[in-house]
Amino acid sequence: MPNLELVKKIRLATGAGMSDINKALNEANGDETKAVEILRKAGQKIAAKKADRQIKEGAIVLAVEGKKLAVVALGCETDFVALNKDFINSVQELAQELLKKGLTDFQTWAADKIQNDFIVKIGENLQLANFDLIEADIMGSYLHSNRKVAAVVTLRSGTADIAKEVAMHTAAMSPKYLRPEDVPAEIIAKEKEIYTEQLKNEGKPEAMWEKIMPGKIAKFYSEVCLLKQIYVKDDKQTIEQYLQANKAEIDKFFYFSL
Repeated sequence: MPNLELVKKIRLATGAGMSDINKALNEANGDETKAVEILRKAGQKIAAKKADRQIKEGAIVLAVEGKKLAVVALGCETDFVALNKDFINSVQELAQELLKKGLTDFQTWAADKIQNDFIVKIGENLQLANFDLIEADIMGSYLHSNRKVAAVVTLRSGTADIAKEVAMHTAAMSPKYLRPEDVPAEIIAKEKEIYTEQLKNEGKPEAMWEKIMPGKIAKFYSEVCLLKQIYVKDDKQTIEQYLQANKAEIDKFFYFSL
């Protein structure tokens, strides 16, 4: 019978079930290192079996250290796991490690950690859905209470409070671009094609199309460009006007969702 303290120690280190640990220790003749290796190999088999299961849920975690902010989104199969403390702690561990390792070394380490540790502990297919490491002097972030949506905004001038306000707006309105000039020409061309077809179907005279088109494109910009969106907390001004009123200039925005 394997030593109970040793079983507890291995369980704490691997998260494996008691019966699996007992089997591994018996197979390893009581050798702790070999038993952990057996469990890790078993974990790879478990991960492989779960790999085809559909990812429908997950959680996003933010971690801050000085002027750096790490964002990690980890997908799982069920909302039961997504709300589980062990799962959230696992995502937090990934985010903290991203702060330490940086983008270059993180992905390989995370893939191994997820496959050989987290999947074994949690018992579902898990996938690293997204991650980023953002660094700026002025930065604000927002994570929705459901942990499914997050946003980060960096400023060239202004305050962290202003950046956070814009991050909250970004999380709510999910813009695709910062400003109109960032929208690819082919996207604009496609929108004009759609609007032309709409005007034709509405029976608008062709001579009017050219006059109507700028208003259609401006409305499109107000939907997809952060600076042109109406501020969710004040429908009398755009985000661009809100920033100008607060003597702030935006640098970048980041939007994450699961």
